[in-house]
Amino acid sequence: MNKLDLSNPKDRTFARILERQAAEAGSTVFLRTDDVAITFAEAESITNRLASGLSAHGLVAGDRVALYMSNQPEMVLLALAINKLSAVWVPINRDYKGQWLEDTVARCRAKILFTDCDGVAEIQKLNLDLKALTLGVVGPDAEPDTIAYQALLDAPEYSVDHDSQSFGDTCAILWTSGTTGRSKGVMQPYNAWVHAIVNGASMQYQSRDGDIIYNVLPLFNAGGWITAVLRALLEGITVVIEQRFSVTQFWDRIAHFGATQTFALGAMGTFLLNEPEKPDDAATPLREAQIVPLAPDLWPVFSKRFGVRLIRGGLGQSECMRVLSQTENRDDVPVYALGFPDRRAPVTLLDDDGTEVPVGEVGEIAIKPLEPYLIFNGYFDDPEATQNAFKGDWYCTGDVGRQDPKTGAFFYVDRKRDAVRFGGRNISTLEVESVARRFRGIADVAAYGISHPDVPEEQELALAIVVAAGESLDFEALCGFLNQNAPYYFVPRYIRIVASLPYTPTNKVQKFQLRDDGVTSDTWDLTQSGYTVKR
Repeated sequence: MNKLDLSNPKDRTFARILERQAAEAGSTVFLRTDDVAITFAEAESITNRLASGLSAHGLVAGDRVALYMSNQPEMVLLALAINKLSAVWVPINRDYKGQWLEDTVARCRAKILFTDCDGVAEIQKLNLDLKALTLGVVGPDAEPDTIAYQALLDAPEYSVDHDSQSFGDTCAILWTSGTTGRSKGVMQPYNAWVHAIVNGASMQYQSRDGDIIYNVLPLFNAGGWITAVLRALLEGITVVIEQRFSVTQFWDRIAHFGATQTFALGAMGTFLLNEPEKPDDAATPLREAQIVPLAPDLWPVFSKRFGVRLIRGGLGQSECMRVLSQTENRDDVPVYALGFPDRRAPVTLLDDDGTEVPVGEVGEIAIKPLEPYLIFNGYFDDPEATQNAFKGDWYCTGDVGRQDPKTGAFFYVDRKRDAVRFGGRNISTLEVESVARRFRGIADVAAYGISHPDVPEEQELALAIVVAAGESLDFEALCGFLNQNAPYYFVPRYIRIVASLPYTPTNKVQKFQLRDDGVTSDTWDLTQSGYTVKR
């Protein structure tokens, strides 16, 4: 392990960090899969050659490169190479397709779009100007008019101008789930990542020499980068890049790689507990695991059964990746608490008018950074949304919480945002509705969540639909439309035809009424229909 001292802000760029690890821990494996093991020294050389090759294709500082890729080392190496040119990487959810994918790519205004061989066909279906947007392909089947990843590796090594880079530069743009409206591109400075790791994740995980992180989180969102990839980079340890989570193979894969640390999201922890018990469940190299969320009563059950130390959670999001966390594991603070703010970024609770609520009362969680670049640099191409995200100096998270008067710990209460939690994702109901409204015969629609009958941490997506006069609605055809034009998880479990939606006098749908109705006798159920969702 080579945990870097990053107290000097000048050291807080990924190019400097990788260069240091290559010099100080060059022989240590950084990225690992079944097929490859790439050391820090090799990663430094590869990213220098990739940067040189990308530069030859005209990539310059400030340009954006979209990464429409499944989890793989090449995605990490491309991101680090892009940053060596002071350019910006933009990961795009690999589940996106059709119009949804097209809109996202167009809004990036990317110069280059990298995908893997499986993604090429999906990209070619889109109405994109491939003269203005160059397509890059990772894999053996790159076409002549594309940038072949393998060909980039033939370039000479690039020499990074470290003095031209700052810890406050935007290095990545992550897309929000759009829980309060249209999804937004969150501009991430280097320091926001480093702060979240150094003063959060690295304090929670107690890394040792030889530690191996097992990552199953998708690399289109911040979680996998903070808890695994970039933490491994900062700590000088190994990260396994797994394509996806498999409940039946999880422990075998842990044993295969000798993994000692992992992070599980959503219902993953519950799925693992629901598997049949085995006498050797605790005979695993895994030492530490963070499972968010996991019901408090299941903590001792999981820890004892699998022989792991469970790491407490916190609160973070794309805009501010460390809001609250538990780094001390105090006995007087429950495991399910969000924890405490960092002294560099105090947290308060605000009412709708932006006034701080008394301690013990419920309010929106807001954070005020006292040092530069602890949170995002704003929303890409959306200054109005950036301005609206703040009340004075306070960034408003959209999450509602309360503070315990006795311990000072913060607790999660609810989402202020209109979202459904499914598969570890926050699905914007507003975005689901925007796609569904394009289907013929729909006069009005409301998307909402119904609690999963077997997995309390999850919700099933439901649609309440008002059919236009003189029209009929084919439920399976609607599912097919959503499946083709949006991520697969936009396809609802339940569909219900209603005469009208319950609107407030201010024209907002009272979705709690729809949730309270639950699954009625006239509700269409995807699982009983025979329709198969294509992923």
